[in-house]
Parts: sequence; structure tokens; C-alpha cells
Amino acid sequence: MAAQKRNAGIASAMVARASLNDEELKMHVYKKTLQALIYPISSTTPHNFQIWTATSPTYCYECEGLLWGIARQGVRCTECGVKTHEKCKDLLNADCLSRAAEKSSKHGADDKAHSIIMTMKDRMKTREKNKPEIFEAIRKVFSVDKKSHAGHMKAVKQSVLDGTSKWSAKLAITVICAQGLIAKDKSGTSDPYVTVQVGKTKKRTKTVLQDLNPVWNEKFYFECHNASDRIKVRVWDEDDDFKSRLMSKFNRESDDFLGQAIIEVRTLSGEMDVWYNLEKRTDKSAVSGAIRLHISVEIKGEEKVAPYHVQYTCLHENLFHYLCEEAGGSVKLPVVKGDDAWKVYFDDTAQEIVDEFAMRYGIESIYQAMTHFSCLSSKYMCAGVPAVMSTLLANINAYYAHTTSNTAVSASDRFAASNFGKEKFVKLLDQVHNSVRIDLSMYRNNFPASNPEKLQDLKSTVDLLTSITFFRMKVQELSSPPRASQVVKDCVKACMKSTYQFLYENCDELYQREFQTDATEKEQQQQAQQKESGQGQDGQDGGPSIKSLDFWPKLISLIISVIEEDKNSYTLVLNQFPQELHVGQVSAELMWTLFSVDMKYALEEHEQHKLCKSIDYMNLLFKVKWLYNKYVADVPPYKGTIPEYPGWFEPFVLQWLGENDDVSLEYLHSAYDRDKKDGFQQTAEHSLFSASVVDVFTQLNQCFDVIKKLECPDPNILNCYMRRFAKTINKVLLAYADLVRRDFPRLTSREKTACILMNNIQQLRVQLEKVFESMGGNDLDPEAANILKELQSKLSGVLDELASMFANSLELKIQGSVQELGALLAKVKGGGNVALSKPSDRQNVSHEADMVLRPLMDLLDGSLSLYAQMCEKTVLKRLLKELWRIVIHSLEKSVVLPPLTDPGSNLPLLLSNTAKIEDVSRLFLNHVSGKQQVSFLELSKEAEKNLTPRQCAVLDMALDTIKQYFHAGGSGLKKTFLDKSPELQSLRYALSLYTQTTDTLIKTFVNTQTSQDQPSSEDPVGEISIQVDLFTHPGTGEHKVTVKVVAANDLKWQTTGMFRPFVEVNLVGPHLSDKRRKHTTKSKSNNWSPKYNETFHFILGNEEDPDAYELHFCVKDYCFAREDRLLGVAVMQLRDIVEQGSCACWCALGKRVQLDETGWTILRILSQRSNDEVAKEFVKLKSECRGQEDVVV
Repeated sequence: MAAQKRNAGIASAMVARASLNDEELKMHVYKKTLQALIYPISSTTPHNFQIWTATSPTYCYECEGLLWGIARQGVRCTECGVKTHEKCKDLLNADCLSRAAEKSSKHGADDKAHSIIMTMKDRMKTREKNKPEIFEAIRKVFSVDKKSHAGHMKAVKQSVLDGTSKWSAKLAITVICAQGLIAKDKSGTSDPYVTVQVGKTKKRTKTVLQDLNPVWNEKFYFECHNASDRIKVRVWDEDDDFKSRLMSKFNRESDDFLGQAIIEVRTLSGEMDVWYNLEKRTDKSAVSGAIRLHISVEIKGEEKVAPYHVQYTCLHENLFHYLCEEAGGSVKLPVVKGDDAWKVYFDDTAQEIVDEFAMRYGIESIYQAMTHFSCLSSKYMCAGVPAVMSTLLANINAYYAHTTSNTAVSASDRFAASNFGKEKFVKLLDQVHNSVRIDLSMYRNNFPASNPEKLQDLKSTVDLLTSITFFRMKVQELSSPPRASQVVKDCVKACMKSTYQFLYENCDELYQREFQTDATEKEQQQQAQQKESGQGQDGQDGGPSIKSLDFWPKLISLIISVIEEDKNSYTLVLNQFPQELHVGQVSAELMWTLFSVDMKYALEEHEQHKLCKSIDYMNLLFKVKWLYNKYVADVPPYKGTIPEYPGWFEPFVLQWLGENDDVSLEYLHSAYDRDKKDGFQQTAEHSLFSASVVDVFTQLNQCFDVIKKLECPDPNILNCYMRRFAKTINKVLLAYADLVRRDFPRLTSREKTACILMNNIQQLRVQLEKVFESMGGNDLDPEAANILKELQSKLSGVLDELASMFANSLELKIQGSVQELGALLAKVKGGGNVALSKPSDRQNVSHEADMVLRPLMDLLDGSLSLYAQMCEKTVLKRLLKELWRIVIHSLEKSVVLPPLTDPGSNLPLLLSNTAKIEDVSRLFLNHVSGKQQVSFLELSKEAEKNLTPRQCAVLDMALDTIKQYFHAGGSGLKKTFLDKSPELQSLRYALSLYTQTTDTLIKTFVNTQTSQDQPSSEDPVGEISIQVDLFTHPGTGEHKVTVKVVAANDLKWQTTGMFRPFVEVNLVGPHLSDKRRKHTTKSKSNNWSPKYNETFHFILGNEEDPDAYELHFCVKDYCFAREDRLLGVAVMQLRDIVEQGSCACWCALGKRVQLDETGWTILRILSQRSNDEVAKEFVKLKSECRGQEDVVV
């Protein structure tokens, strides 16, 4: 609509032009046009030249040079008698018949003149007869009735016959300047002057010395009485030498020729300021440059008539206006081809009219083109017109801007001298430029993509804009005119903005029209939308709503259709600036920019209310992502940058991930219950896990696939999503592990099912590792990676827990097999050491080991074969670790260090098979704290028999067999793990103790048992004063210990008889079998704080340092005829006094000594050595504890 208004405005301006309303001018132009057409220049009679011999000196009519030679000097026309050089005959262009008639009438040759006039009449009649359409067209163009037209035709014919006999004109010619003249002098310059000749009258300017761009500004006046005359303007280089003077005698030309301009007088009217290119006179002439003339013409009888250029404008505009009205307002464009096609403006008839007028009255072709361009500007929105205007302006640009080598006149100067008028044409171009910009700003309406012709017009319109820009730069020589590419780009952006606004405001209607064809479907969707989004209250007229997201996918679809149209249609058309303008990219850039503002604002509002489902936001996110990735991501402003749209949707994606937690947990419980109901069956023959694991990760992988498909380009937001999803994984997998832990204890008896459940946990770990890698692996966000790594560790702990739980369920069976193993081992006979280096001994021991291991191997073979088939490799190894621990621990407690089980023993150490060695100390103390003194004989008597060296060798070889079995040739546990396992090291240590000497064991005991006095600090029963001195012989290195028992104090003891306390001092250490090891004080009767002051000496020898010895003090109650009773004990290790050399102190007495695992192990082993007096004394000493006191009534 706006375009129509603008077109109408331009057309009305065209009508308002003076050439359309000036009736006087139109009538004059009408007559001049008839005159030009009735006897046109194009059909004039050519000269009939013949070779001619002059009988007297004769000069050329054209160049005025002498016709040289003795005979046949030149040519002469037989009709008009004009004489000229052979080389100059083509320069004559006047009609021969007209010249002949004029000449005959002037010389009185009436008969010949009459004959010529009749010939001209006949030609005009023939012209009128053969071309009636031309004269009829002129009549209609100027709205002349037929009667008047006939009269005007008669008058025009007579004026042609009268010729120029009654014609006269006054000429005023000003030679202003010249530019770019050729140098003729040796100095590289010229001394130019100008001659101007009209008819026989010739005038010249002054000479400008040594200047190739001279300025004269000299004015000459001429009277002309022949319309066929020409103005001859010649430029010369003045020479004043002998050769020049000689040449002037023969051809009147003593100076060098620099160029000429020949102007037909009949083509002149009014005033003109024009640059004329200097032309050659012959092919051998060397010329260059141009000359500027100001010509003023006053034709008799036409003093007040407009110049011929104005008359031509009137003719052209009236003819164009008439043809447009005849075509119903459109422009009928001629179909022509070739290099000069741009000079054809109308069809044949109209084109002949303007061409003949221009030819007759000297209208330049460039003026014709500029006039036609002006006419087309009023109809530039018609089909095909922009292309014609672009071509015309391009040729106008070429005429003014592309200067030839023979002229140095600038384009702006040449354009300033244009007869069309500089200001007039510039104003016209400005008007066209503005109109084109306005229409390009609405190119989608003015040039719809569905119309190929309009698309071509769009391309031509841009070409026209480019030509205008070129004109401003090259012709007007403006410094920085608006670039065509930038102008078009601005127009495209303006169109995009209005297009987006239109889409936004009419989204629903446009979407239905573009993408929905079924009316019923439209109504149903409208009703559904209104029902869901409540458009009665919000989002009226199909606009955006906080209750629904339906508006945005529709808008995205419309935006995509616009971008696609720009990309596929308009980009191919507007391709003149491939480096600066890509319509598809500009469209995508601007559409996204506008859309992003509205989308961001809408989502911020949605975030506050969250009235829509999270899945709807996710679907919208995918549409926005697709829009950006397909159309925007590669657009220069956004290429290589991080888009903002992920940030808009971040809260909604996190909301969806939060909701997915509940969905995943619900799916987990249903899958687990279904799997449990089916008995946790394998999913396939080669799969060792059940279906619930697959179902859980199917759900999680679906969730992660959605995150991956988001293809979030913002790493920070993607990390946020990964952290949130990692929490989901953690929550779901831990929930699954809790379900398995809950049900596993009830299923341990079903070994196959238990294995599958453990495999399920392992499969969780495997799948978790795959998810970790798919989420980025080492490149994953550290927080998310830590969550998954901690989860992996927790699942590993769960697997260890299940493996331990399952292995413990087998412990009773293993203990039974180990007990059978112990019974078989006890049957192995033979004493003394076994030399395994001997093949025979080694073979016998190996055979006995195999026999002993049979019960345990039978059990393990059956179980481990099943586990190897049913368990994943990782699960199997963890299970083997637990079984290894149980087997080795059972061997230690049941075979190597068996508990004392005789119920009649006064030392009932009720150790279970699962108890560790350190438990012996605790149980021992618990049972002996209330007993009477325990002697070595009793402990030795009640203990089980010790292992013989052969039995130790058999058991040691059996351990190697068990280790190899659990290693399973590399398929089971690693050898390094087996060798370094604490259970095996403890067992081997216990076995090693059997082979050590008594002195070594006692030394080990002294070095390891550093807390024997702990009971005295917890529950003291008295104290004794001791002074100890340590001496070392400087020569022999023997050590001597002197012990002085000073006194005892506060002895806590109740008895019904005589109380006679004494102190027993024992030296404990190695290498004392041949030395005195015990001293006793005298007893003191009924004294609970006795004083002794007795000194004792012990010789240590030099085999060991004093650190390997300790003093063991016992306070006892002497009893006659029975064993003395122990009141309390104290221990002093010599290592504590080595540095000081002596010590005097009070030592608290305890009811017993405190031993750790190693101490009790050594004690048990030494208790079996009944033939070793040192061992017997040591065991008795360390195993004694305070008995029960007498009850005093």
C-alpha cells in the first residue's frame, strides 16, 4: 500500500512537469517533430561523388586544404557541385538534394531547382504513405485533431521545400579552455590556439605558449544563413620556422594539427556549455584531449522557443506518458539485444520518432538515455523497469566515468557540462535512491518470493542502487557516498524487524494459514489451546501466555520459514555483494536477536510462576536449540561464541532433572520388585546379572541421552547439569544397593541367587564407569566426578560387605572341614626335623599334605567351581578374599593354636574357632582371675598336644597348596595379595614359633611384652621397695645384676592362718639354663608391711645385652606342706635402667601380668615343652595369678 502511494506520488510529479502541460511548447515540438520525420536525416540523399580534375587552384570544402596534383586532385558531387578531398568526403553529412536546390535557386537554374523540388516532394509523399503510423502516433501524443494535423503536415512539407533560404541565426561562441592536448614540440609541450569557422567566416584565438591545458576565454560572434552549415573548431600548435612558412604557401596550414570538433548548426538552440572530445581529421592524425565551448544560438523567428534539448525532453516525456496510458499504467519495454540495446527506449514506431528528432536536431545519445531514465523513474516499480533503469544508469556512468585515452577531462567536469543539467539529474538520482531504499526496506511485500518476475526486479533494483552509488563515486566524485552493500543491508534489517514484529503480533493466524489446512483441525487446536492455557485471561489473540508455551513453537516455525525464504530465494537474488551481504545470514542474525529478547523475557516470567510442565520447557528448548544450531550458529556475529539460550532454560532443565529423580526411583522399585518376583534370573545365557540392573540403567541412560541431545554449548551450564545428574545417579544406585543389602541375608543360602545379586552390584559399578566416561571421563566437572567416584567407592564397599556376608554364611562348613583337617594332621607321625631338600622326604610330606587337605579341598572344589561359573571376575576375587581369610584364620585357631577344651581343666580357655590369638589373653584372664594359683604342671597337663616338626612341615606345604588353589593359575587372587595377607603372615608366624628355641622365644617375650605391669596400676594389691644395680666387667663383658629387696608395704591379703609373706626374685631371659635364675627372701610372720633388706646377685653372661632380660618379683604367702600362694607380681625390665645403671623405687604389685597376642602364643608353645626345665619355670612364672583369699568369719 505504501509502495502504491509512493508510485502514485512520483507519477503525479511526472504529470506536473512543464513539458506535459506547456501547450505552446508541445505545439512547437509537434511541428519540429513532423519536420524531422517527413524528410528525416536517415533517408536523405547522399552525395554522388566522382573523380574530378581542377583547372585552377581549388580548396577542399571540408578541410579548406588545397586539392593537390596535376589531375584528379579530388572528388566532386555531380548534383550539388561540392568539391573535397577523397579523404574528406565522408565528413560531409548534409543532404545533397537540399544543397542542390538551394544552390540552383541562388544561381537562377529554375528548371533544375524545380526538378529537385519535385523529387523531394515525391520522397515526402512516399514517406507519409509508407509510415502513416508514425505521423498518427505524433498526432495522438500531442492530442492534435486530424484536420489541424493535415494543415500542419502541409506547412511542414513546404518548410522543407523552402530549405534554408529563409533561415538565419546568430551564433555566439566562447572558446573557454582545453585539456589533455598532445605535445607536438620537441620540448614536450605545444603552443595551442583555436580557429572557429562558420561557413566562410573563420576566427582564431590567441596563442598560449607551452601549455597542454590552455585557457582562452575568448568570445566570437557569427551570422549563419544556412541550416546545413557546420561549426568547425580546430586546435593548432603554432610553429614559426621555415618549414611552416613553406607549407603555408601550398595548403594554408603552416602549424601542427592538434584536433577538431565539428558541430552541426542545425543541432544548436539556446545556450550550451559543452565539452567536445577532439577528433582526428585523418587516420594518420595523432590527437588527444577535449575542448570546452559555450555556444549561444538565436534562430530567427524562434528567439523565444526553448532549446532543442528541452524540446526533445518534451517529446520524449509526452511520448512515454502516452504509451504508459495506452498500456494501462504499466511500461511496455522493447525486446532488444546487443551492445546498443540500452539506446532503444520504445517499440519501433516510437523509437524512430525520438531517433529522427535527435538526429535532426543534434540530441546526444547520452541525453536521450538520461531523459528516458528520468521518465522510467516515475514507473520504477513496474515489472522489468528496474533492470532497464540499472542498465541505463550503468551506461551513463560509463559515458562520464570511463574517460578515453585521448581526453583528460574529469568525469565531474564532463557531467557538469551535460545538457541535461547536473543539479536536475543529481536530484533525480537522490529521489530514486530514497524511494528504492524505502521499497527495499519492505522487499518481502514489494518483491514476494513466490513471483519470479518480482525477484528479478529485486535484483535489478539492487543493481540500480549500486549504479547510483557508482555514479556518486565516479561521476560526482563524492568522497564517501553510502556504500550500496551497507544500504541494502540496512534495508534488509529494517524489513526483518518489521517482519518479526508482524509475525509476533499475528503468530497464531499466520501459523494456521501457513502450516494447517484443515479447518476442523484448526478449530480443535484452538479450543485445546484455550482450554489448556486459559487464553480468556492470559495470552489473548494467540499471544504468549504464562500458562502455556504453544505460542513459541509456532513463532519459531514462522521464523524458520522466513529464514528459509531469505536463504533459498532472496539470497540467490541479492548476491551482488557476496563478501559483505548474505541475506540468509542477516535474516538469521536479526531474527534470532529479536527472538532472543522476547524469549528471555518470557522465560524469566515463567520461572517465577512455573505453571507449565517441565517436559514442555524441555521440548521448547530443543526447538530453540535446533533453530540456533541450524540457522544461527554459523552466522558471523555468533560463530565461535557461546550462545545465551542455555542460560534461559537452566532452571527448567534442573527442574526436569529433579523430577526425574522421583521417576527413576519409582522405576527402580518396580523393576527390582519384578526382578525379585522372577527370582533374579539371568538376563541371558552369558550375562551373570539380572534384569533389574538393565532396567535401572536403561532409565538413567534415557535421561542422560536427553542431556546429551541438548548439546549444551555453555560449559558452565553443562557442568551444572552433570552435577545434578550425578546426584540422580548416586541416589538411584545407592537405593538399589540398599534394596540388595536388605534382601541379601535371606538369600545367602541360595548360592546362585546370592551370586547374581553380587553380580548386580558389580554390574552397577561397570555401568557407572561407562556413564562416567560418556559424561566426559577425566574432563568431567570435578564436583560431578567426585560424586561418581565416591559412589563407585560406596558400591565397592557394598560389594565387599555382600561378599563378606556370603562368605561368613559358609564359615561353619569351612570350620568343619578344617577340624577334619586337624584330625588328619594329628595322625601324622614322626618326630625330629624334616629335610625337605631330600626328594624322598619332600615327596612323603607332599603326599601327607594332600591327604590332610582332602576334606578342605572337597569343600572348596564344590563351592568355588560354582562361584567361578556364577560370579563376575571381580565378584569372584572379592569372594575368594573373604574365603581365604576364613580358611587361613580357621587353620590358625583350630589347628596351629587350638583352644584348651578339657572341661576338667582348672584353666578353661573356651575359645571359639573364630577367636584370634589375642582373645586367649582376655579369656584366660577372665577365667583365672577368680581361681587359685595355677601351676605349670596343670597348664601343661590340660593343653592339647603341640605340633611336631613334621606336622609343621606338612601344614606348611599344605598352605602352599591352598595358596596355589586360591591363585588358580592367575584367574584367582594374586600371589602378592596372598603372601602379604595378614592372616597368612599370622599363621606362618605361629608356625615359626614352634621351631624356635626356648631362649629365642623367651628373648622375644621380653622384647615384646612391655606392658606386663598394667594390672598393678589398675588394681594394686601392695607394693615393694627395690634397689637394682647393673654392672659390666670391662674385660670379659659379663653383666652382673644386684637386687636389694628393701621392704614391702600395704599388702592386701586375708587369711585364716599364719600370714608369712616373702619375696621371690626371678631373672627372666635367654642363656640362663646353667645360671641361677631365682632368689627368695626370708618370710616375715603376720606382717603386712615387712622389711627385708636382703641383697641378691645374678650373673647374666656376655651372650646378650641387658635389654634382653627382666626381673620378675613375686610376693607370696609361705605355706608349710603345700604350695605357696601368690599375693602379687611386679616386673622390671632391665632396658629401663641400662642408661642409669641403677634404680631404687617402689613397685606396685598386681594380681597377674598383662600379656598380648605374642606373649600368650609363646606361653602356649613353651607349655608343651615338658622336658625343658627353663620353659617349665617360665610358663609357671608367667601364668601364675593371685588366687582367692580365705574368707574370714
